[in-house]
Amino acid sequence: MHSDKSVKREHWGSKLGFILAAAGSAVGLGNIWKFPYIAGENGGAAFIFVYLICIAIIGLPVLIAEVLMGRTTQRNPVGAFRKLSNSPFWSAVGGLGVLAGFVILSFYAVVAGWSFGYIVEAIKGSFSSFTKVGASGDYFSSLTNNIVWIVGYLAVFMGLTMLIVYFGVQKGIERASKIMMPLLIIILLILMIRGLTLPGADKGLEFLLKPDWSHVTPQAILIALGHAFFTLSLGMGAMMTYGSYMSKDDNIPNAAFQIVILDTLIALIAGIAIFTAVFAMSENPAVGPGLIFHTLPVVFSKMAGGYIFAILFFILLTIAALTSAISLLEVVIAYFVDERGWQRHNAVITFGLVAFIVGIPSALSFNVMSDFTIFGLNFFDFVDFLASNILLPLGGLLISIFVAWVWGFDKALINLKYGAERLFDNHFWIIATWKVFIKYFAPVLIFLVLLNSIGIL
Repeated sequence: MHSDKSVKREHWGSKLGFILAAAGSAVGLGNIWKFPYIAGENGGAAFIFVYLICIAIIGLPVLIAEVLMGRTTQRNPVGAFRKLSNSPFWSAVGGLGVLAGFVILSFYAVVAGWSFGYIVEAIKGSFSSFTKVGASGDYFSSLTNNIVWIVGYLAVFMGLTMLIVYFGVQKGIERASKIMMPLLIIILLILMIRGLTLPGADKGLEFLLKPDWSHVTPQAILIALGHAFFTLSLGMGAMMTYGSYMSKDDNIPNAAFQIVILDTLIALIAGIAIFTAVFAMSENPAVGPGLIFHTLPVVFSKMAGGYIFAILFFILLTIAALTSAISLLEVVIAYFVDERGWQRHNAVITFGLVAFIVGIPSALSFNVMSDFTIFGLNFFDFVDFLASNILLPLGGLLISIFVAWVWGFDKALINLKYGAERLFDNHFWIIATWKVFIKYFAPVLIFLVLLNSIGIL
């Protein structure tokens, strides 16, 4: 094992740097395409209301717990669990987080590569002739069938991710996040304003913001719980790793609250931007995952100024993907730097390339390997299922159990108080509520999410 800190550990340069980087990790493809369409399918505003409650009772408490473990130990997930428990079992749980981050990066980068490729398609004007979703769907299939296109953009995207992580925490991740996150918000606001000014936009607003309580079924509540958990990048060690670069005087509850607010606002603004445009152009909002690459190119081709808005939208999507991908790669890099004594540069080049190679079968699932299945799923769907439905909820479940029952509240609270003294003195009920949520609500609800995502519920 690596000796205790012969190398000085990196830290964030500012509190804002941490919040933007962590919000960037949380804001990903899921916020921009997944949240709007699951909200639309499950009762619009009624679903959003349920989702906000789920964020409060699982998302925020687990986020605080994960960041706290990182900051307290100043280590990656494996080192954090080892330092707090001294048990091989819990160190392995940390390893599970590192593995989840790596597996997700491998297939996430494939989809991110599509969005990068679509910036180029938008600039070329490829969407201008699309009047029906069928045509843009066929075009999308022809691109993903092209091995050079899909693997090429996977390589470009992984290269960009590696470049940012290569320069380290302050010069790489923090600097990039301070540019990309404000840019992402500005582009989103431009797209939202454009959407709201289209004739017929009110139908889109109604779809997203008018509550339909009949859609709030037990299944919808489980979907909201699952999404509240996934949207914040919980259970894969990313927030623990980012937390490990914080200093003792940073206020964790406050930072976690700001991350949740940013993440949720961005998802809502994306929903308004997308659905006002989709309804104004009389397209079907409930097409599910195909919304981004099938429906939106048609929407842009029909819209005045659509050429520019298409380019902006896919730049936005790529930035969101990139801020998440750098946090996934950083989990793996932090492990090898902390535990194995690797130099950051060598770790980035090695494991960035390994993630790219592991990502290739996911990219080929849409063409030459489409007939290759594991448990009836193609390779892409299999690694997605393994990471999203098993590794993440399992990681989150074990983190909440660990903080509440193994590490213990007395020790956790001593560490949580650093930087948050005023909150402890004036609003101790907030801390007491966190204690109840992380001890009882979070483990039970995440266990239900786990059962639901593997198809038992």
